[in-house]
Amino acid sequence: MPFHNRTQRWACLVAHRRAGKTVAAINDIIRAAVMSKDPMPLFGFVAPFRSQAKSVVWDYLKHYAQPISADSNEAELTVTLINGAKVRLFGADNADAIRGLGFSGIYMDEFGDFKPSVWGNVIRPALSDRQGWAVFGGTPKGKNQFWDIRKTAERLRDEWFLLELPASKSGLLPAGELAAAKAQLSKDQYDQEYECSFEAAILGAFYGTEMREAAEEGRITQVDYQPEVPVHTAWDLGYRDDTAIWFYQVIRGEIHVIDYYAVSGANIHELAAVIKAKPYKYGKHYLPHDARAKTLASGGKSIIEQMAEHLGINNLAIVPDLSVQDGIQAVRQMLPMTWFDAEKCDEGMEALRQYQREYDEDKKAFRQTPRHDWTSHPADALRMLSIVWRKEPTTKQPDKIKPLIVGPENEVTLNDMWATHQQSNQRKRL
Repeated sequence: MPFHNRTQRWACLVAHRRAGKTVAAINDIIRAAVMSKDPMPLFGFVAPFRSQAKSVVWDYLKHYAQPISADSNEAELTVTLINGAKVRLFGADNADAIRGLGFSGIYMDEFGDFKPSVWGNVIRPALSDRQGWAVFGGTPKGKNQFWDIRKTAERLRDEWFLLELPASKSGLLPAGELAAAKAQLSKDQYDQEYECSFEAAILGAFYGTEMREAAEEGRITQVDYQPEVPVHTAWDLGYRDDTAIWFYQVIRGEIHVIDYYAVSGANIHELAAVIKAKPYKYGKHYLPHDARAKTLASGGKSIIEQMAEHLGINNLAIVPDLSVQDGIQAVRQMLPMTWFDAEKCDEGMEALRQYQREYDEDKKAFRQTPRHDWTSHPADALRMLSIVWRKEPTTKQPDKIKPLIVGPENEVTLNDMWATHQQSNQRKRL
């Protein structure tokens, strides 16, 4: 009831498993929607995945809205109430579906599993014109963005409502059930899922320990760009989803990660423009091994050939094709020597904290293979970095100009002719 009776615009709801967060959120939204005075009011419930919203939330929404429902559309996961207000379900995995909409109120379920940019780039602007409210809900999953929201809510009590419900205090689950769960789960599992502990390690996380140590040792801080040292980039290319790029400098055996960039659906020209717009003096741009593959859609050109037109072939390199497991080990060995810029690399670091093994439901154990979600591309790009950071690129010596001789004594290759042509054009420009 304190949650339903809140008056603050922003709210953070931290609750244990099976505490009834979804039921509470749906009823809270339905009440706000039917009482709304906004023109054409729209309210949203956002789960980490649209499929999750449909399987977990849709039936609740139809059930509790039924007495005041005018229509429901399963294709759009939308219920229209008798006053014309709409309640719609979304997935954070397809945040673009939220763009362009205006919300009177929105609930974000398991906010810690969202891609960090979803709130700032998509949802927050959608609340502005109607001055809509927002609730961040979930169960802890390490000190991630949900932890940051919880700290903000605790600090700004006048603007934020904060409710924390650990199972030991809520009284919602029988004592015998809690005792059985405690006996069957590890301490970290129990503390995280039932006692709402942000301190518990994320189960199955590959780099949880290393990233925690980086924070404790002060290696997540302001890391300045040093112009006298070249900046290298390590890429993971997403063809239908995200491309992730880490920007780093190697200084006396330390890896200084000074920047991070991720984008969805960008083409080669747009990616190259971002690289060139940054004020860095570049060394090498390291691309994954599949950048050599040629595609028909690109006119028979590979990724590296397309990028060479913008960044220069001499500035590009292909990372050796190492297995995922070997790459993960390389990252673990590298992270103790790595410094991250806290502001520019925030989203990338959040991905590293949450990058975890896939869970095998049949064997009830974590597989060695990573789970594929929004964290995959930043983690894969860091694997590229871990494989190549020791390779300091050397300055390429100018090609020796050879005379072109007609006959069998000729030693000139097409590459020699191309180098001569390039140097000739450079002299003309000078």
